[in-house]
Amino acid sequence: MSVKINTLEFENVKRIKALALEPSPNGLTVIGGRNNQGKTSVLDAICWALGGEKYRPSQAQREGALLPPTLKVTLSNGIVVERKGKNSALKVTDPNGNKSGQQLLNSFLEPLALDLPQFMNSSNKDKANTLLRIIGVGDKLDELERTEKEMYDKRHAIGQIADQKAKYAKEMVSYEGVPEIPISASDLIAQQQAILARNGENQRKRQLKAQYDYELEQARQALDEAKRRYAQAQANAQTAAKSAEDLVDESTAELEKNIADIDTINTKVRANLDKMKAEEEAKGYREQYDALTVQIEDVRKEKFDLLNNADLPLRGLSVADGELTFEGQKWDNMSGSQQLRVATAIVRKLNPECGFVLLDKLEQMDTDTLKEFGQWLESEGLQAIATRVSLGEECSIIIEDGYAAGENAIPVPASPEPEVITQPWNTGKF
Repeated sequence: MSVKINTLEFENVKRIKALALEPSPNGLTVIGGRNNQGKTSVLDAICWALGGEKYRPSQAQREGALLPPTLKVTLSNGIVVERKGKNSALKVTDPNGNKSGQQLLNSFLEPLALDLPQFMNSSNKDKANTLLRIIGVGDKLDELERTEKEMYDKRHAIGQIADQKAKYAKEMVSYEGVPEIPISASDLIAQQQAILARNGENQRKRQLKAQYDYELEQARQALDEAKRRYAQAQANAQTAAKSAEDLVDESTAELEKNIADIDTINTKVRANLDKMKAEEEAKGYREQYDALTVQIEDVRKEKFDLLNNADLPLRGLSVADGELTFEGQKWDNMSGSQQLRVATAIVRKLNPECGFVLLDKLEQMDTDTLKEFGQWLESEGLQAIATRVSLGEECSIIIEDGYAAGENAIPVPASPEPEVITQPWNTGKF
C-alpha cells in the first residue's frame, strides 16, 4: 500500500503564518491564492518536513516571526513527522510509538515526488533513460539502437554509391551492332590467310586446267600416235573443266575493313562492357540497400516489441531515437497536462511505495484539463498536492497572507507570539 499524506500543520515557515490541511487521499488537492500569499511555501514545508535538511529553505523562518518554524505531517501508514524548536529537530514516530529518523522516511519516499521539476527539466535523453531504467530494458534497447544506427549509416552509404553508379551508368555511351567482346586482330588475319589459301588453291586448279588443255592439244596433234593418251587426257580435261566452273573466289574486303577498323570497334565494345559493369554494380548496391532495409525494419520491430511488452508506468509511453515519447509525441510536443501525467506516472513507478507527488504552478491548465488530470490521478490511486494562482472553485483551499481563508475556515487558538492574533484555520478537501 503506497504511503500518502493524511494531514499537514505548519506555522512560521517562509510565508506561512499558520495552516492546517487535510489533502484528498486520491486525486488533486489544489492550493489556490494570489501571488506571494504562501502557496509555494506549503510545498516547500512538505519537502523540508519529509525530505530532510537538504530541502530546508535558506530562510526557513517566517520574516517577523518570534517563534521558530513548526511542521507536522501525518502519513497514511501512521507515521507522524515533526520538526520544531530552535534547530527544527526532526522527530519521526511510528504507529507503535517508536521513534526513528530520516532513514525511515527515505525508505518509502521518492525524491522526485518532492521535486518533480527536477525530472521535468531534465534533458530528453535523461527522461528516456529514467523510464528505461525503471522498466529494466535500457541495456537491450541501447544495443538495438546502436545496431539500428550502424545499419542505417551503412545503408545510407550504400544507397549513395548505388545512386552514383546508376547515374554514371546512365550517362555512359553505348553502341548498337558491335560484338559483345573485343575483336582480336590475329583472328581476323588468320581468317584472311585462310581465304587467301583457298584462293591459292583455286589458282592452282586453274593452272592445272591450263596444263590439261595443253596436253589435250598435244594429244590431238599426236592423236594417231597416242589415241589412248589422248582419250585419257580428254577425260581429265573434261573433269578439270567441270570442277573449275563451280569455283568462286571469296572476298577479303570485309576482313580488311575490320582489320583497319579494329581499334574503333573495340573501343565501342569496351564502352558497352563498362556500361554493363556499371549497371551490374549499381544493381548489386541496390540489392544490399534493400537487404539492409529489411534488417533495419526487423531491429525496429524488436525494439517495438521490447517496449510494448515492458511493464510501462503509463499506456502510450515509449522511447524513440533515444527520447521519451507519449502517444507518439516527443516531450516538447506534449501538452502541459500530458507532461505532468507522464512525469507523475514515471515518478510513481520509481518508488511505488510513495503515493503522492507535489506540483507547483498549475496555472498552465484550464479548469477542464485540471479536472481531467484530477480524475486520472484518482483512477491511478495517486495523491497530488498542487499550487495555482487562482481563487476559483477548482481550489481546495485558498491561502491569504499565510493563512487559510474562505467560508469554511476553522478558528485557530491564539499563538503565544505577541504579534500574532487569533486567525482562522481551514481543512481543505478535494
